[in-house]
Amino acid sequence: MSQLRFVTDPELTPELVDELVEVWTDVSNAGGAVGFVPPVTTADVRPTAEAAFARCGGPDHLLVGFDADGRVACSLILSDTGSALRSHWRWILRVMVHPKHQGRGYGGQLMRAAEDCARDLGLEALQLTLRGGTGVDAFYARHGYVEVGRVPGAIRVAPGDDRDEVYMLRRIERAS
Repeated sequence: MSQLRFVTDPELTPELVDELVEVWTDVSNAGGAVGFVPPVTTADVRPTAEAAFARCGGPDHLLVGFDADGRVACSLILSDTGSALRSHWRWILRVMVHPKHQGRGYGGQLMRAAEDCARDLGLEALQLTLRGGTGVDAFYARHGYVEVGRVPGAIRVAPGDDRDEVYMLRRIERAS
């Protein structure tokens, strides 16, 4: 397994934004549950991606894993909860590992890097939602996330294909 280089809030140059949009598109078209249902194009993904990236470096934080060639291998967003009462938590959004890197342990490295980032920010917990029926809940459980709730049929993938929205939480332990 290759070690990735993680950067929190990298400079969002036009080239990096293009690459992130391409990864998001490829992940979506490979069946990844990151806000779209395939098939999608970069033109479909770009407005959502640019809106998400616009908050990064401010209330939200973009975490990117670069491979040995300096290319984007994976990413996620640590999103502010929008409430002063929950400022000690963040949402994890848009967890993506490029399909060509699947099965290399990059997803696990990404989740550990998110925990390190959360610790550095003084956070106490990370929460996420996922689309039921994808099997990714087992991946998150292996990384310390616990299901804390679900909303049956909240996500409509297609007519007649409603999925549960599953809520998971991971407490962040302080470094000793």
